[in-house]
Amino acid sequence: MRMLVIAAAAVLAGGAYAQQPAAVTPGSGEVATAPQAGAPPPGSAEANPTGQVTPPATAAAPAPAAVQDPTLNADGSPRMVATPHVGQPTDRTIDLQTQFTPTGREGKAFHNNILMPVIVAISLLVLFLLGYVAVRFREKANPVPSKTSHNTAIEIIWTAAPVLILAAIAVPSIGLLARQFKPAPDNAVTLKAIGNQWFWSYEYPDYGGVSVTANMLKEKDDVAAGQRFRTDADGPRLLAVDNRIVLPVGVPIRLITTATDVIHSWAIPAFWIKLDAVPGRLNETSFTIEKPGLYFGQCSELCGARHAYMPIAVEAVPVAQFNQWIRAKGGTLPSPAEAAAPSNAVIPQPGADVADATSEAGNTASDPGTPVVNATEAASPSTQRATGNGGGVGNVDQ
Repeated sequence: MRMLVIAAAAVLAGGAYAQQPAAVTPGSGEVATAPQAGAPPPGSAEANPTGQVTPPATAAAPAPAAVQDPTLNADGSPRMVATPHVGQPTDRTIDLQTQFTPTGREGKAFHNNILMPVIVAISLLVLFLLGYVAVRFREKANPVPSKTSHNTAIEIIWTAAPVLILAAIAVPSIGLLARQFKPAPDNAVTLKAIGNQWFWSYEYPDYGGVSVTANMLKEKDDVAAGQRFRTDADGPRLLAVDNRIVLPVGVPIRLITTATDVIHSWAIPAFWIKLDAVPGRLNETSFTIEKPGLYFGQCSELCGARHAYMPIAVEAVPVAQFNQWIRAKGGTLPSPAEAAAPSNAVIPQPGADVADATSEAGNTASDPGTPVVNATEAASPSTQRATGNGGGVGNVDQ
């Protein structure tokens, strides 16, 4: 009888435990259910019949570190500085700048070895003939003028000589012109230069749409407190910019130019490059930079009140450093197969380039809160309608 009472008490106690409500985990609002009778312990082989052990929760992988811009120092100043007499005008020099592209070297050789000697020889010959005629046929020495009406030999000479001279100039000149505008190879790096009143904007369509906007840096006395100004490290006066463009050395460059308002011209004398930027039109040329360095140029087409304040600055760097710069700008590098294949990048058409949108997208200074403005205070009025802009409307606040 005693054993029956003990067994009944045990059964009643087990039923009461099964009917208890589940406990609530403090602060979570979640209900913790009681384990079923006879259930295997969590995490045991019986609880996981597949034999797979649930891995413990791990912390999220840290975000990749930002790529350091290889062209800048830690304080934001440019690492590459201008070299005297290289890629910039030189005082008391009348010769062409030293050339750093194959086409440029050929062009300078043509200028110095063919064009200038021919021009000098013709000029001296004409001056000699003028002096000879003035002395030989003056009135005192020739009181009775000659009655000669023509001379066949002289006429043949003065007809054949100019033909030969022009041929000597034209043959190398036409060949040079053809090589200057030879289409770039399919794996060339494409740089699109967009002229605006009065700054340049650039796009790298093969590298994930990297874009750069470059404004001239003003002198220290010409800017308000807190604004960035030109230093010797930035480059010469009227040629330094807040954002330089970077191009690789030894790689063909496809240059495409257009404009958003009026005609501009992208020119770098050390590259033998001068290509007009025309609204509504794409012009193209190609070149290959042979030596790393800092090279300067300017807009070479009269484009308004601040035409003189549209400089160009190009840093030519090794390919590895160029790739690092692209990553630092948030761009992507094409795979080897893509690099060897024809470029499929979509070049935005001129009509899609709006000066106001370009300004809002990137026409800012390198340092936050330090805008860069050009030297004059207001734009001159214009009656010409720009692409995307009404007549007389430009980025006067830039």
